[in-house]
Amino acid sequence: MPHYKFSDLAYNITDKKMPEPGDEKTYIGLEHLDSGSLAVTRWGSEIELKGQKLVMKKGDILFGRRNTYLRRAAISPHDGIFSAHGMIFRPKTEVIDPDYFPFFIASDYFMNAAIRISVGSLSPTVNWKTLKELEFDILTLEQQRESAKILKAANELKESYQELLLKTDELVKSQFIELFGDLSKNTKNYSIKKLSDIADYWNGLTYKPADAVESGAGTLVLRSSNIQNGELAFDDNVYVSCVIKEKLFVQDNDILMCSRNGSAALVGKTALIKGLKESTTFGAFMMIIRSKYYPYLKTYFELPFFRNQISTGTSTINQITGKMLNDIQLPVPDMDTVSEFESFVHQSDKSKFELKQSIEGVDLLIKSMIQQELN
Repeated sequence: MPHYKFSDLAYNITDKKMPEPGDEKTYIGLEHLDSGSLAVTRWGSEIELKGQKLVMKKGDILFGRRNTYLRRAAISPHDGIFSAHGMIFRPKTEVIDPDYFPFFIASDYFMNAAIRISVGSLSPTVNWKTLKELEFDILTLEQQRESAKILKAANELKESYQELLLKTDELVKSQFIELFGDLSKNTKNYSIKKLSDIADYWNGLTYKPADAVESGAGTLVLRSSNIQNGELAFDDNVYVSCVIKEKLFVQDNDILMCSRNGSAALVGKTALIKGLKESTTFGAFMMIIRSKYYPYLKTYFELPFFRNQISTGTSTINQITGKMLNDIQLPVPDMDTVSEFESFVHQSDKSKFELKQSIEGVDLLIKSMIQQELN
């Protein structure tokens, strides 16, 4: 099997530019890359972009070099700019097939090697100087081309399932508008109440690095990285062993919100707590919102109407505080309508669960095929 250094397989694209007006519409950051998915399904920034960004072309491989253990690599869907906390790869086509290249980068074979050379304790990061020297065995070009045909077909099936997932989420939001109307105009003439009248909310646990313990040996701490696409994800977990107040343990139907983050795009992201099977708390830069109106509030927090209420006249939101939530007033529907919406969401979640199982099945096929080829 041919043997190459990574620099023999790929170009590291380092072209940079300062963002210009309009670049924010197609900008892709690390927050737009989903662990284990080659597809980029969302992009754009609500805030002004600062500092130089990498120049990407459609078809480039976008690699999350920061927090490499999250295994983020995706195919750029368009020309534009990419986060400087990432890397951009292009294949050297004389040794690696362009269709096979994305699957090689996303493989455990490559990712495990990249994780091993990551440096830094808080945000482990890969450096090109070290990465380019890594050595890999790969298939011959002809073998790669044959394999790529099957891998591409499998990935297209996976992306079709992922598209159905997105449409299911869109259907939920459509049903929300159908039931509750335009909240910004209160078209259903609901009574107006303060958020504090219908919900309790507070920030999470402050802990020290020394409190961290091995996975499963303490209490799971939910952080911003545990929210992906409006749902809980467990690709990046932290456990602590320390004194935790009773109110800082999460419960089913709590809404977890990112209240502060270095990336303003993540501030305000939410996930609903459901079915956790272990003792779980949440970090200091997170907030829990607890309310019997949780089905309604979870979608409300995703609406531009909510964002506008806390933006204080600017699109940049660096943090969400309890005081900011105290100032919010919103239409409050009757519980019968809230329950009707909850039933609809429940049915949608069942459909999403089946789609996710199908996606996991295709993922397993792709991984096992790559593993067998590169083992």
